[in-house]
Amino acid sequence: MILTTLETVPGYVTSAHLGIVNGSTVRSKHFGRDFMAGLKNIVGGELKGYTELLNESRQEAIERLKQQAEAIGADAVLNIRFATSSIAAGAAEVFAYGTAVKLNRA
Repeated sequence: MILTTLETVPGYVTSAHLGIVNGSTVRSKHFGRDFMAGLKNIVGGELKGYTELLNESRQEAIERLKQQAEAIGADAVLNIRFATSSIAAGAAEVFAYGTAVKLNRA
């Protein structure tokens, strides 16, 4: 499965458009991470706990997008984008979406 933010894949032509696919996850802050982030806010710097949380969330959203694309027979997902939104106090959604396609070598 080819996953890309490009609109095309070099060396391939799109032979079929299968539609939009997506994947999402909603995560909440862990108390320990939240506590440490509060301390870090006092002195400044990267909030590594939150960076890890967002990286894990993006990976999970991409994996779900990939599973949806595989289920409809896609070879690739093009033009992948991410969006985030606040769901509730302390919880956020990471949403990945793109276009599932079939490819042939050029």
